[in-house]
Amino acid sequence: MGSGLQVDKLSKLIYHHRMARKPRIHIPGALYHVICRGNGGQPLFLSDDDRNRFYLLLQEVSCRYGYRIHAFCLMPNHIHLALQVGDIPLSRGMQNLSFRYTRWINRQQKRTGHLFQGRYKAVMIDANSYLLELVRYIHLNPVRAGMTKNLEKYSWSSHLAYLGKEIVPCLTTDWVLEQFGERGAKARLAYRNFLLDGLREGHRPEFHGKGKGDSRLLGDDTFLDRCLFRLPRAAVRLTVLDVVEGVCREYGLAESAIKSSSQNRKASEARAVAGWLVREFECATLSEVGKLLNRDGGSMSSAVRRLIERMQESTEVAARVLLLKAALDKTTCQLGGQTP
Repeated sequence: MGSGLQVDKLSKLIYHHRMARKPRIHIPGALYHVICRGNGGQPLFLSDDDRNRFYLLLQEVSCRYGYRIHAFCLMPNHIHLALQVGDIPLSRGMQNLSFRYTRWINRQQKRTGHLFQGRYKAVMIDANSYLLELVRYIHLNPVRAGMTKNLEKYSWSSHLAYLGKEIVPCLTTDWVLEQFGERGAKARLAYRNFLLDGLREGHRPEFHGKGKGDSRLLGDDTFLDRCLFRLPRAAVRLTVLDVVEGVCREYGLAESAIKSSSQNRKASEARAVAGWLVREFECATLSEVGKLLNRDGGSMSSAVRRLIERMQESTEVAARVLLLKAALDKTTCQLGGQTP
């Protein structure tokens, strides 16, 4: 196949990817409804130890990345979070959380493979209009699923902490309770009554990004305009080709080498780095970069997982990969006329 045809084919692949998936929106201080589902509907929690481990990891991630958790609910095969970010984008913390929890489950079950279903869902919420409703919606999940009729008997959400019946270190309740204009026991009672008022509430597709307008946002037109206005207007996004070309330059490889069937260690690491980078820059899926490199999505995922483990064990590998990422970051800033 001629190089012109190959480039045209890749351009179409990147175009269809961009049409299908909009880039995530990051605004410091924004509130998100985050939903993580088990791969193929499989359970995420097999024991109370698993749930407690998830709590611990959520606490560590929220501290490390400057997030605030305002509500959560652990269901058998999915998770809901009301999460407020700081300066660090949501994707960084969620990648860390999903990787570490998957590693925990795989070690416990002596297995390998995916635990979560693709990318997590995240809808940026107008907190002024929907904060209380979102927290109520998250806490009522076990009732809607028919798992309980009495929420105070469901142990794996933040509802009991809001009632003052348990302490969850990763949870922040002040923002919600302050909305009721009371303090202490009166605020908790007002919260409880607010929750009971929603017991007959059904599924709300808008909290899942299925309302009108931009699926990444939930709020009125003013909120949407304000969020979209704050996005970098002249931002330059990396493509899969940019990443692969950068990796080949770093490793001194021709593109034919990284796309070949060779199991040469340098070529194998370069492919894994390309997969890690496209996931970091959110410019493609692992299946898409795998198609470009003549690998399937499962192989790419395994390679990226092994690379992350090596980065944790070897400062040399971590430095090499992170320096390459910084160089690509700097390139996009320069092209976009921004100061890195």
